[in-house]
Amino acid sequence: MATYRIGIDFGGTKIEIAALAKDGTERVRRRISNPGNYPAAIGAMCELIHGVDKELGGTGTVGIGIPGSISPDTGVIKNANATWLNNQPLVRDMSAALGRDVRVENDANCFALSEAIDGAGAGHHCVFGVIIGTGMGAGIVIDQKLLIGRNHIAGEWGHTPLPWPRLEEFPMPKCFCGNEGCMERFLSGSALAQDWKGPGHRSAARIEQEAEAGDLTAIGALDRYMDRMARACAMAINFMDPDVIVLGGGVSNLDSIYERVPRLMQRYVITPNCTTPIVRNRHGDSSGVRGAAWLWDDHHVD
Repeated sequence: MATYRIGIDFGGTKIEIAALAKDGTERVRRRISNPGNYPAAIGAMCELIHGVDKELGGTGTVGIGIPGSISPDTGVIKNANATWLNNQPLVRDMSAALGRDVRVENDANCFALSEAIDGAGAGHHCVFGVIIGTGMGAGIVIDQKLLIGRNHIAGEWGHTPLPWPRLEEFPMPKCFCGNEGCMERFLSGSALAQDWKGPGHRSAARIEQEAEAGDLTAIGALDRYMDRMARACAMAINFMDPDVIVLGGGVSNLDSIYERVPRLMQRYVITPNCTTPIVRNRHGDSSGVRGAAWLWDDHHVD
């Protein structure tokens, strides 16, 4: 039996590791630069894991969150924005290199799991956890267990069409996934920045402050964004009816989203007086690494 859980957040530019005690208390945390190629990344993760085991005097369970997912048919990575990860058998290779089982999951799923277990969604039956930054991902957790789906794509909310589109939202923007009108193209942080400042901009930092100061372009961009987010949340509520929606990523720092979106979505949710709370995450940037650690349940940790 392991006495602690190791989680790794495998990002495009960094690799972060943390070890959690059985009760979720963080015992170790480290961060290094991602070497940017597959063999070196395997070696770097193994070195980090062995270092944690040596420091804690044990052998922890290992979970890894990645910017992609594992194909249920072939066991290789798909849909990773770090493209050199695609088509690589990461679970097999890491398990062989370490000599122990490794679990790998999408980073948005790790975020949702972290927030459902001991974050802003703790105590709820169904948690919909959403990361909105340069992209847009989500995860669904039922009774502290991830809903994965037959094709391992449950929660790919950002690649569904923006619902109840307005005439002025046509023609729908093309998405890298090959379709048009995906919500990610309207609701990511970079989409908000471009709606505010124009093509090429990627940061919407200070948009609320500029709007409060009377910047009409900031006010208009925020108004459009809040209505679109309300439509998106209403669609999720209409087909899933989660107990809570937890927001993460850069856009979750918009203070007004938590008051405006629940009010605006009343128009679209097919029930009177919808009370579904939309809340800010509790663990912030730590949710990825914590959720990766929580991929192992209590039967494997003592």
